[in-house]
Amino acid sequence: MLGQWSISDRIFVYEVTGLAQTESTTNDQAPIRTSHSQLIQVPFSRMGDTMRKINRLGGQIVDIRPLG
Repeated sequence: MLGQWSISDRIFVYEVTGLAQTESTTNDQAPIRTSHSQLIQVPFSRMGDTMRKINRLGGQIVDIRPLG
């Protein structure tokens, strides 16, 4: 989810619930809480990868909307 995005890449916001704190998510910048939703900004080119990662971590995408 972190990295270089091209300027022409549209950004979307995922609202995610149910993510568990795991060894994989411990290295992320923000802590993940299982009781609240979390907003994640995702470039269009990484949407599929991000959906798979959220699914693998046991999360559920509640909403996807464009940023701005």
